[in-house]
Amino acid sequence: MSTENEGTAVPSAPDAPSASAPEGTPAHPTASTPPASEAGRTPHETGQTPPEAAGQDRAVPPSPAPASPEPPAHLAHSAPSAPSAPKDPAPPAPMAPPPPAAPPAYPPYATPGDPHAAHATQAYAHTPAADGGWGTHTPPPPAHPAPRKRRAGGLVAAALVGALAAGGVGGGIGYWAAERNDSGFSSTTVSVGDTPADFKREPGTVAAVAAKALPSVVTIEAKAGGSESEGGTGTGFVYDKEGHILTNNHVVASAADGGTVTATFSDGRKFDAEVVGRAQGYDVAVLKLRNAPSGLAPLPLGNSEKVLVGDSTIAIGAPFGLSNTVTTGIISAKNRPVASSDGSGGKNSYMSALQTDASINPGNSGGPLLDGRGAVIGINSAIQSPGSGGIGQSQAGSVGLGFAIPINQAKNVAEQLIKTGQPVYPMIGATVNMSEEGDGAMIVEEGTGGTPSITPDGPAAKAGLRPGDVITRFGNRIIDSGPTLISEIWTHQPGDTVTLTYKRGGQEKQTQVTLGERKGD
Repeated sequence: MSTENEGTAVPSAPDAPSASAPEGTPAHPTASTPPASEAGRTPHETGQTPPEAAGQDRAVPPSPAPASPEPPAHLAHSAPSAPSAPKDPAPPAPMAPPPPAAPPAYPPYATPGDPHAAHATQAYAHTPAADGGWGTHTPPPPAHPAPRKRRAGGLVAAALVGALAAGGVGGGIGYWAAERNDSGFSSTTVSVGDTPADFKREPGTVAAVAAKALPSVVTIEAKAGGSESEGGTGTGFVYDKEGHILTNNHVVASAADGGTVTATFSDGRKFDAEVVGRAQGYDVAVLKLRNAPSGLAPLPLGNSEKVLVGDSTIAIGAPFGLSNTVTTGIISAKNRPVASSDGSGGKNSYMSALQTDASINPGNSGGPLLDGRGAVIGINSAIQSPGSGGIGQSQAGSVGLGFAIPINQAKNVAEQLIKTGQPVYPMIGATVNMSEEGDGAMIVEEGTGGTPSITPDGPAAKAGLRPGDVITRFGNRIIDSGPTLISEIWTHQPGDTVTLTYKRGGQEKQTQVTLGERKGD
């Protein structure tokens, strides 16, 4: 703990009168008051050598004499030897004046005409507090040390920080500070009564949004058929009053073929559910509650196209199995191309994602990302991790880089799955290189298994594209790689016409492409 602002250093001296003794003339203070700067000073402070150190004992007068002026200023701090009793009787001497008044416990800041006073104050003021520091010599404390009020305050602050770190014990800090009350320290605490049960949060606050949304969020447990160990935990939310639940494909993929899925609400009600449809490429899935209760409250859907960077976000989910967890953040970026995998060796999912710094961890997948009004703007789907896990961990946690599927895209996919049970993907009918980044998405010379890289009579062929062309823009989005191109294509619908920019032989060209479609995964 730093002590630079805690110590007992004397403040800077106020301006002293300008009058001073002539150069080379020692100052002679009055006989009744020793110089302020010399009283109680050590040899290191004054720069003088006391007579005792030089082996010079002061002579003892043979008989009492009338009081004489005090010695010069440079000897004022030295303690003279005690006078010895006279050997021969002496005639009575006149009564000496009463001894001078004791000097004040704290010397005055400066004495006019004393060349040492201001210097001594300055040296003391620049000496660090009792814990030491940069000074060569630390002066002794005053005869009566000042109460260490700042030190007590520092201890209270340190205890408060410790209490906050410990979590939940901060309520005792005010009592401790008031009871301690040492060295003049005091504290006043104010108690707040219990919050009324009917206390209303203002609309738009995190508490109000969470209170309204939590009853419509479920924790999903999926298990593969014939196994109690395989499966996982994720999150979903009520999509409509018929009991459809929207979530990620990778949350329920293990239970798609003969497995079991359950959905538990925040009030503890638990329902079995069935998989209506899955879109592996979009990482979207729809469930349907069996024996769905009446009175379900679907979460309102927002417009992810109108979201701006910096907008508030609220994520709800079950990170590491901790159901009904609420975290907050902002939109950090939009249209972030993300290729994610659930680690099972299956195909990647591609999204032009909303990036958020709201804490998202394994178990948040499939949960809603809400805006400040409580409308769903995305489905939490992926996180950026610095590695496979930390020390003693099998999984890495949140590092403030979470990604959500924009709700506009997820809604379109959900409607397709509810109607037909399978997804529909827009396409341009060309195979692009999925490994190179930075210069665009290049159409390869040959497709998978020796097939043509451009589908005959497909959208790309009709637009005049050829193998070797490098696509650099799709609409108004910059394309730096194959995954980025797929992410952007999938934000559109089959039948949309988009301006496509590409390079051929070093020259930039543009063309119009009308998107085709591919059904199923």
